[in-house]
Amino acid sequence: MSDDAVRIAMWSGPRNISTAMMRAWDTREDSVVCDEPFYSHYLKTTGKPHPLAGEIIEKHESDWRRVAEWMTGPLPVGKTLFYQKQMTHHLTPDVEKDWLLRVSNCFLIRDPREMLTSYLKKIPDPIAEDTGYPQQVEIFDYVREKTGSTPPVIDTKDFLGDPAGMLRQLCEIFDVEFSDSMLTWEPGFRETDGCWAEYWYTEVPTSTGFRPYLAKEEEVPAEFASLHDECQALYQKLYEHRLR
Repeated sequence: MSDDAVRIAMWSGPRNISTAMMRAWDTREDSVVCDEPFYSHYLKTTGKPHPLAGEIIEKHESDWRRVAEWMTGPLPVGKTLFYQKQMTHHLTPDVEKDWLLRVSNCFLIRDPREMLTSYLKKIPDPIAEDTGYPQQVEIFDYVREKTGSTPPVIDTKDFLGDPAGMLRQLCEIFDVEFSDSMLTWEPGFRETDGCWAEYWYTEVPTSTGFRPYLAKEEEVPAEFASLHDECQALYQKLYEHRLR
């Protein structure tokens, strides 16, 4: 294992800019990326009836120990940066967290109203644990307590207002050199995308960079008001620590 290797675990909930963020880091010549490495374990453990669940379990590693070993293991020859697109709700309670202390953790958050109105179109009857907010706070608190420092938190709205400036901040935090290449990329799917990409990734394949933030006017349906309130309280805990 290279002593100077940087491993960035970006923890996001669903329906965020997490895939676009993965594209940005994938443009770097020094990096390798991975897409939701615990998804197969999550589906096999929970039995959630997600689209393509059987195919995901078949094609991707479902043993969390092997995944964690890969997350913290050696990088390919010529690479010094490993960017890991992580979904917070995929880190099920049976997954031990000590490996988190061997990577640099970062948190990508989004306003719950905007997330839920998008997520409900894909998952019609979610509970709080499906949104990833409870797990995101839990992971954040764990990392903060064990390391004695506050890991970076990025709010999507803030980021889309200044992608270059926010990426420069992140690079400085992780002690890697910023590259202008991170702001643009070729459209289309990637070999590093999970087999679920064609179902979940509707906008990123047509993108060539971060699109400007557009406020959503859609409201969360009344029957999910309590879920929204719960998510909002958790989101606010992380929002207080966001990069400015």
